[in-house]
Amino acid sequence: MRVYVPLTMPALARTHQAGALDPVHTEAYAVTPELRAWCRTEDTEELEYAALESAAHASLRRLAAESGAGRRRVVLAMELPDERVTSLTGAPDAAVTPETAPDTPDTAETRPGAVRIVGPVPADRIAAVHVDEAHAERDVAAATAALRTEGDPEARHALDRVETHELLWYATQEVPWLLE
Repeated sequence: MRVYVPLTMPALARTHQAGALDPVHTEAYAVTPELRAWCRTEDTEELEYAALESAAHASLRRLAAESGAGRRRVVLAMELPDERVTSLTGAPDAAVTPETAPDTPDTAETRPGAVRIVGPVPADRIAAVHVDEAHAERDVAAATAALRTEGDPEARHALDRVETHELLWYATQEVPWLLE
């Protein structure tokens, strides 16, 4: 199963140095039955993109909590056996779609596709790393600040603006270069 794990640059550095994903970092996203129902599609690429976007938003929440972390979202894409992954969300309301989802506080438990990884994960399970470009840092910083002022129209605009930035794909061999 492809699993997307939200991190920050300092957490990526710790993972790289340890050669494994710290078991404390268990929040992740994957294509689950709940995500399929929420997205109302069977297109694998669309579903994986939705899981990646959920992880990118979770990375934004991590950045808001880590004031010293660089202002770039980081997501690890990992391949794990299904038995190492458990769903965190129940069956979604069939009437709720991405377009009609309520504007509620965003936590792992409220996002379709939220999963928990069981046990530590060796680095050889990492398939790729997705990271914001450096020019996205200003928008990411504004979005992390906006998370603290939910409901404010200007905050919503900052969150929407950060989502216009696509995360770039990096091979695992490029992680040392990313950390320089």
